[in-house]
This record gives sequence, C-alpha cells and structure tokens, in this order.
Amino acid sequence: QVQLAESGGGLVQAGGSLKISCKASGPDFSQKYMGWFRQAPGKKREFVAAISKAGASADYADSVKGRATISRNNFANTMSLEMSSLKPEDTAVYYCGARVRGWYYEEEAYETWGQGTQVTVSS
Repeated sequence: QVQLAESGGGLVQAGGSLKISCKASGPDFSQKYMGWFRQAPGKKREFVAAISKAGASADYADSVKGRATISRNNFANTMSLEMSSLKPEDTAVYYCGARVRGWYYEEEAYETWGQGTQVTVSS
C-alpha cells in the first residue's frame, strides 16, 4: 500500500506564495488518483484540489481556483500544490490523499493519507 508524506509547509505573509509537496512510497502511485485537503482549527477537513492518474486533468475548490496549481510526477512519485495570493483563511493543515475510486471531492473516497503539513498565513 502506498504511503504518503507531506512537506513544505510553513509561515507566509498574506499575498505570498507557497509550494507544498507529497512524496509517495510503495507500489502503484501512478494508478492512484491524488488530492489535497485541508483542515483549519475547529473545522472539518475540506477538499482543495485533485489530479488524475496521469496528471492530465485537475479540479479545484472554488476557494482556491485561480490561485492554486496541482501537479504530479509519476516518475518521482511526487505530487505538489502551489498556491499564490495566499490569504489568512488558507491557514490549515494540508493533507495529501490517494484514492482508487470515488468522487474527488469526497474525503471518504481517499484510502490513504499523509500526516499533514501546517500552512500558516499571517495578515
């Protein structure tokens, strides 16, 4: 089973940019649909972005559309999320997830999760 580990979080000022990454280990990364979710304190985990197995298509939450770009490298077993024009409301723990089936925006569809990386946007 694939295992996931996020990296690249940190503190950034509002209006700034950040790139977070997800490294997968184990078999069949290229056979997994991948996604990013985030969870702010006191809130439910929410969908951020998702990408197809080959990386040809992507979907974004309305809250990040136009400010986020999801990508993957199946040779390196990695996935990334670049975000710009960051806002304080983007502050959350960001999780990468892997799924085989199901809707990209449903947390329950993802079978494997990383441990999360904290992104904090200061105003």
